[in-house]
Amino acid sequence: MNRRGDRILALALLMVGMLVSGAICAQEPTAKPVASPTSSEWPSFRGNPSQTGVASGRLPAEPRLLWTYATEAAIASSPVIEGGRVFVGSDDYHLHAIDFETGRGLWRFATEDMIEAPPTVSGDTVYVGSTDGFFYALDKKTGDLRWKFETGDKVQGGATLFESAEGRRVVFGSYDSALYCLDAKTGEPVWRYETENYVNGTPAVWNDQIVFGGCDARLHVVSLAEGQAQSQLDMGAESYIAGSVGVDRDQAFFGHYGNAFVRLDLNKGEEVWSFGDGRNAFFSSPAIGEDLVYFGGRDKKLHCVRFADGEEVWAFKTRRKIDASPVLCGDRVVFGSADGRLYVLNAATGEETWSYDIGQSIFSSPAVAGGRILIGANDGLLYVFGESDQKSGEKKRGR
Repeated sequence: MNRRGDRILALALLMVGMLVSGAICAQEPTAKPVASPTSSEWPSFRGNPSQTGVASGRLPAEPRLLWTYATEAAIASSPVIEGGRVFVGSDDYHLHAIDFETGRGLWRFATEDMIEAPPTVSGDTVYVGSTDGFFYALDKKTGDLRWKFETGDKVQGGATLFESAEGRRVVFGSYDSALYCLDAKTGEPVWRYETENYVNGTPAVWNDQIVFGGCDARLHVVSLAEGQAQSQLDMGAESYIAGSVGVDRDQAFFGHYGNAFVRLDLNKGEEVWSFGDGRNAFFSSPAIGEDLVYFGGRDKKLHCVRFADGEEVWAFKTRRKIDASPVLCGDRVVFGSADGRLYVLNAATGEETWSYDIGQSIFSSPAVAGGRILIGANDGLLYVFGESDQKSGEKKRGR
């Protein structure tokens, strides 16, 4: 279903200003995102700095539960994988480091409140924000604190890293209505970009710019080097953008609380298509394939639409809302629902090929690497599925 609504005129007027200023243009970037992960890694929330939610490799036809790791509270944080280790936050106020093969706990780092944000790993450092208002940089091997940075409110989104001429930078948002850029090595502030409401998602890198949505109902495009606004696209009253924006082929994909999921052309600064029934919001971030785009909705469905025109190809109904974000891996799409089930679907047809009943709501988004699926749940467990010689259903618990 396509609709443009009354926003077209406002977007067109804004585009005129952008063309005059030359703010948005397709040019060779001078700052570069940190290198994309290998097939055995998933080092950030959506797997890469563009937030596309696409994993390399293939999944087994019948994944088996390999191990679980127990924390002391619900896991809303989404896990990441790098260097044979898994990192995930928990509502028990800790970031947990776990051995990828065995599920054995390696270390825990305590903060002063829940960690619902997904961590990000780059080099020998793990970066994560906490509801306590601090953003932390930790030694990947030991969990020792390297530095921490205080914001004015909780941090619930993930971080994105990029390389500049001056060194590596880390960018993240806060509920204090700001986007921060810090020196990744020292934690010293480089710039701060102000919005008019919470910043909840993980920012994406596009050319020399950062793209992210805010609860001020705007899509923001900000220069990497100085943190200056390049454009702000107003999505309309109460169209809060709470999820992360995916960027692919100069197109931005995201949902909002104005009950629509949209594609915007970043070079033109205009809406290409809009999808939705006008009654249900979209919190889920997209998985962006070559021809198809996948995202969950509060209508309890995982949707698959065409990249080109937003026309629906299929929809898969669950029993509760889908706020978590899907991952596309080969010919399969993986996601969790608040109905307590982890699903794997045929990406072309939407046919269910496998599912697992966890029995507790899932708001964590999956990490997919090395042929394995990792996901947290409200029962406080991190679940890991893949190929194994173990009998189906057998568990190994770590801590």
